[in-house]
Amino acid sequence: MTHTFCSPIGIVRLTEEGGAITRIELSDAVDAASAPTPLMHEAEQQIMAYLEGKRQQLDFSIRMVGTPFQQRVWHALQQISYGTTRTYGEIATAIGNPRASRAVGMACNKNPLLLIVPCHRVVGANGKLTGFAYGTDAKCRLLELENRHCQIIK
Repeated sequence: MTHTFCSPIGIVRLTEEGGAITRIELSDAVDAASAPTPLMHEAEQQIMAYLEGKRQQLDFSIRMVGTPFQQRVWHALQQISYGTTRTYGEIATAIGNPRASRAVGMACNKNPLLLIVPCHRVVGANGKLTGFAYGTDAKCRLLELENRHCQIIK
């Protein structure tokens, strides 16, 4: 079951399977109107609060489906603090495979849970905004949002 809604960063699509959110992604179009499940409604409310700078973490039932390597990368990404960034190389080192920065980038590209797994916080070795599935403009907007609200919340 899916649910879409408009947000400050574009149209967000949620997918729920078996009582857990399995995908959070940006979409090109709003799906036909349907009533969201209670979990989808909660996820939408939390995501909107996050995008308005009113919360730093999302806390609802999720399930990440991926290879063991992807899972390690995604868990490492979840350790990046709100308003900060890490490089692909730093994530590769954090998961015990310092030569795997390109593979980390590929795992970021396959991230099924935008915002929950904050791949937008991963930057190139030179600090440039590279490799975001939804484009560098969206990545920049998310980082700016976090940086703008980081000082206010702390």
